Amino acid sequence: MDAAEFHAAVYRVVRQIPPGKVTSYGHIAKLVGMPRHSRHVGQALKYLDPQSNLPWYRVISSSGQISSRGPGTSGARRQRDELEAEGIEVTGGEVGLEGGNDGGGRVNLRTYGWFPDSVDFGEVQGDEDLEAD
Repeated sequence: MDAAEFHAAVYRVVRQIPPGKVTSYGHIAKLVGMPRHSRHVGQALKYLDPQSNLPWYRVISSSGQISSRGPGTSGARRQRDELEAEGIEVTGGEVGLEGGNDGGGRVNLRTYGWFPDSVDFGEVQGDEDLEAD
C-alpha cells in the first residue's frame, strides 16, 4: 500500500466514526491493515486539507489522551472543543500551558470508544472532500 492509498483508507475509516464516539490512531491503523503504523495515521490526519469536513478530532491516543501539538499551537484546544460540542466529556488537561505535557485532556474510552473489528471500505459519501492539497 503506497502513501496515497494509506491516507485514503485512513480517511474512509475516520469518516465512519460516529458522532459522540472516538477511536485511537492505533485502532485505525489496525482497521486499514497496517497495525504497527499508528504514527502514520497521525501523519495522514496532519496532511488533511484544513477545509475538509472529516471528523479528525474523533481520533485520540490509545490511552484516551488528546495529544499536544506543541507549544504555541491550538490543535489540542480545537480538538477538545469539537469533542465537547458532540457531548463527549473531556477531563483534565491544561491546554495551552507551555511546558505542560498534559495535552488537551482525556476521554474515557469505555464510555466513548468506538472499536469495531472491521469497517466497510466501499465508497463512503463525502470522500471527494478528503484529499489534501
